[in-house]
Amino acid sequence: MTFEPEQLGQSGQELAAMLRDLRKQAGLSGVRLAARCNMSQSKVSRIENGKVRPSLVDVEQILRALDAPPALVTEVTALTRIANTEWQDSRSLRRKGLHTKQFELAGLEASSAEFRFFLLSMITGLLSTPEYIRASLSHVPGDHSKAIAKKLERQEVLYDRSKRFTFILTEQAARSPFLPPDAMAVQLDRLASLTHLPNMRLGVIPLDTRMPGNPLNTFTVYDDRLATVELSTGAMVFRDPRDVRAYLEEFASYEELALFGEEARGKLSEWSNAYRS
Repeated sequence: MTFEPEQLGQSGQELAAMLRDLRKQAGLSGVRLAARCNMSQSKVSRIENGKVRPSLVDVEQILRALDAPPALVTEVTALTRIANTEWQDSRSLRRKGLHTKQFELAGLEASSAEFRFFLLSMITGLLSTPEYIRASLSHVPGDHSKAIAKKLERQEVLYDRSKRFTFILTEQAARSPFLPPDAMAVQLDRLASLTHLPNMRLGVIPLDTRMPGNPLNTFTVYDDRLATVELSTGAMVFRDPRDVRAYLEEFASYEELALFGEEARGKLSEWSNAYRS
């Protein structure tokens, strides 16, 4: 079963209807299915009405309880994976206005408590100076004053002591010259100052570090429930626990290699001084 990118994130109602029809075809009530799955009847009802997005584990439990044939299991599992994945293309975001994405991110930040950012090629807006933010949007035509203002407003979340942040930046992300040398030095100084926040761990990975595997993308994990992965043409959003867990494990492997605290501040100071000289 194949899907086009435009279908990502749009298959939830189709999945709900399919699971409801399969239960009825099996001659089971919602109560009996819930008992077979060791699941509450209210959860089964919310899944079948499209009010709850089931994970792959949920769907596998339901399909086993319904004794679904292998071909049907393959089809429904594929649909579940698609329903838990969303594609956000850059062109659509630009048509809506880049500031609309900032409101979505602010909502995610308000509803999450722990954040993990792996920054491969540039500094994220939460850590950026106003000059860096403007430079990061300079290649996109149009007036981005609303997006810039919202990015700066979102930085207030860093000072919310109820939330925990871990940022890991490669040397390439920290040092790529998006700005003139003096402005880049100020940006690196800002990173160093943020390492003192009690609810933040900011680590750097020097260029000569041997990385595990081959990092391909910048990504963010919100709590243990959602991961966003940035691509050159847009972003993927993963909600299935297995996908999120894979990014948590990848993040942990980079975390083991990163320099934190005084070591991180030492590297950032070295790179800042290099720009000033």
